[in-house]
Amino acid sequence: MKVAALNLNDKDKWAQLYHGYAEFYEMKMNQDILDTVWSWIHSHEVKFYSIGVKSSENELIGFMHYREMPSPLRGQLVGFLDDLFVHPDFRGTGAVQLLFGELKIQAKKNDWPYVRWITATDNSRARKVYNQISKPIDFVTYQMQIN
Repeated sequence: MKVAALNLNDKDKWAQLYHGYAEFYEMKMNQDILDTVWSWIHSHEVKFYSIGVKSSENELIGFMHYREMPSPLRGQLVGFLDDLFVHPDFRGTGAVQLLFGELKIQAKKNDWPYVRWITATDNSRARKVYNQISKPIDFVTYQMQIN
């Protein structure tokens, strides 16, 4: 397997994987969302990035979306991992560890002191992996609905 930034040729396979990710979280997905996120990935103005992991057959099997964000109490920019998905057929193969390894390299290049992320409390499979990579912090996430 290998990890690299997503390129324009990855769009169709990425879209299939992103549908799977949205389905897992029971979120509706449509072409407008796909087009918007894909444009962020390739924008020079938006500090939103994506890396993918490809199988030995060069098939995109997973991705990670992450971005830069300010941490006001630290007076520093940090990383935030938004989305991580590996096709179910390739889970447990080390794909996630490869993605996190590349994320760590990118965080160092950007001088981010850390990368933060959230996951669903009932996502036990992911949490098992995350607990091997990092430690949970003692914060509760809230989301205020506007519309």
